[in-house]
Amino acid sequence: MAGTSSMIVAGLTAAALATVGYLGHRAAETVPPDLRRQASGSPAPAPKAPRSSERPAALPPRSGLGQRVVYSLRRDRVWLVDKGDKVRRTFGVSPSTVDPAPGTYRVTSRSGKVTGSDGVPVEHVVRFASVDGTAIGFSAAVDGSAPVLDPQERTGGIRETRADGTAMWKFATIGRTVVVVP
Repeated sequence: MAGTSSMIVAGLTAAALATVGYLGHRAAETVPPDLRRQASGSPAPAPKAPRSSERPAALPPRSGLGQRVVYSLRRDRVWLVDKGDKVRRTFGVSPSTVDPAPGTYRVTSRSGKVTGSDGVPVEHVVRFASVDGTAIGFSAAVDGSAPVLDPQERTGGIRETRADGTAMWKFATIGRTVVVVP
């Protein structure tokens, strides 16, 4: 009986998640044009927050609690954070042409090696969001190159070095929290 109940709960949970995902996608598709972000995914021009000259790589305030990945859109920087807000590693990244909205996400899928949306072979792909059908995630180019971004192309790959990609791969398992801050 307990096994049957947990199967029902698991099925209902999966159905609820699928419904929420579908409704979110439909809502994104019906946003009036004047409220949409630019197709290139470029954020609207905004003044950058002043950086601390003493600690430019300091963990952003209000970036969540517990073990998590923090990604700053303005700084193009990632932090791998352990319990107690202890930064395990921080590194710069090359952004994609499509940015996720600030918020809290979870790692939803991972791939060891694939071809990126820009045609470059990548490894250690950690996906956590989707924007209008473009998957967003961290990855490292197998040849170590930085992406050459074409603003006309919608790409979701946030590129990191191979060493940083290995660290991300070990840390950001399925379900790990990813906090995106402005």
